[in-house]
Amino acid sequence: MIPHDWLQTQAYILQLEKEGLVTRTFRRLDPDRQQAVLTAILDEAVDRGPTSINIKQVARRAGISVGSLYTYFENRDGLLTFAVELCIRLMRDIFGYARQYLLAMPIREALRGYMAGGFELGEAQAGMMQFFVRAAYNIDSELSEQVVRPIAEVMRDLVRDMLAEAIKRGEVRDDIDIEATARIIHAMTLVVGDSQMFPVLNVYFQVVGDDVTVPRSLEAFIDLIMAGIGTETGKA
Repeated sequence: MIPHDWLQTQAYILQLEKEGLVTRTFRRLDPDRQQAVLTAILDEAVDRGPTSINIKQVARRAGISVGSLYTYFENRDGLLTFAVELCIRLMRDIFGYARQYLLAMPIREALRGYMAGGFELGEAQAGMMQFFVRAAYNIDSELSEQVVRPIAEVMRDLVRDMLAEAIKRGEVRDDIDIEATARIIHAMTLVVGDSQMFPVLNVYFQVVGDDVTVPRSLEAFIDLIMAGIGTETGKA
């Protein structure tokens, strides 16, 4: 359902080149090298903080020379701006693409698809997703407003619109507080999803363990939601 081939990012990179955030030299790199550079930038930004990125460490992580980095970006600030903008645009468009399908699905199927898409994206774009999740859980991160909030709001709004469509179809009660309910479901999806991306979070959240698998927890999560907001039609 969700397109996540790295080659599809070339359109975004071309846009950012036109905006002066990256050079043609970077765009012409092999996709694997592009991804290595992006992952190195994101890892360094989360580990050190966005204002303390060390160019030498980025180069080391990416397996390239410092001189090569300066042929891709004008300076340290430009390097991070490119990485952040690429992540935001890619993730927004991914959710935008999935939206048309999720809104048309029965709410149970939509919730499963929403979560499954997140798991797929976490595997296909591991560097980007780890950057986003690590930034989200770093309370003092300067990336919270710049990166986390805009993407989180897109996700929350998608959940709200899924509920609104389900109400129209008679699958969800029309007396729920849709704004508050969307926020709670959004938060619950993050607990289930993020704990699988970062096992250390599962130690705390205890979403899976022993014989409790991801699919089992996911079905329990959906059952819990539908027991609270579903109509008889929606619960079926």
